[in-house]
Amino acid sequence: MKKLFANADVAIADIPDGAVLMLGGFGLCGIPENCIAALVKKGIKNLTCISNNAGVDDFGIGLMLQQRQLKKMIASYVGENAEFERQLLSGELEVELIPQGTLATRCMAAGYGMPAIYTPAGVGTEVAEGKETRVFGNKSYLLEHAFEADFALVKAWKGDTEGNLIYRATARNFNPLMAMAGKITIAEVEELLPAGALDPDMIHTPGIYVHRIFEGTAYEKRIEQRTVKQKPHH
Repeated sequence: MKKLFANADVAIADIPDGAVLMLGGFGLCGIPENCIAALVKKGIKNLTCISNNAGVDDFGIGLMLQQRQLKKMIASYVGENAEFERQLLSGELEVELIPQGTLATRCMAAGYGMPAIYTPAGVGTEVAEGKETRVFGNKSYLLEHAFEADFALVKAWKGDTEGNLIYRATARNFNPLMAMAGKITIAEVEELLPAGALDPDMIHTPGIYVHRIFEGTAYEKRIEQRTVKQKPHH
């Protein structure tokens, strides 16, 4: 299989309207910036996006929200995006809020080939409405189904031409889980190396999970909420 692609535009070229996408990252850390920019340029619509959060107004998934490209957002946190709030309250955007651990585990289940999981998170709340519950050891659990995503878009620090990936620090969040879970996984990396150049013991995502890879450009690496220590007065 030819895994190496020249850039984001060609890597995402066949993503159609109405696709279900997973997007790695946490806050603004480790997000597939180049793939998001290419999706905005391509202008596809009616997307369902599975991501920990929805970016901010002018960055990340927020750029796709600006262009009204999302039909549904599945996330665990959406608090930094005024346009997201506007679309939600006006009924333009369908939203499914999921506890963060459940979101992660439903991604993991998809990667492991498990159809569903049982979790105590959400029992007795709105999250449980319409879902099967089962008791194990006198405790109730919700049945949650594994996600089915057409494409997973992930971002890594280093990768090789076989698709092996290494994430750096906090960017190793949802990316490894989603890389396993997509029917087609597209990885953008800061540095692309020849096969064999990465230490096998350092690889976080084996290349068997990755279908397409390219070296990204111009990463912003924004800080979502900058907090600095006040300089002491003498």
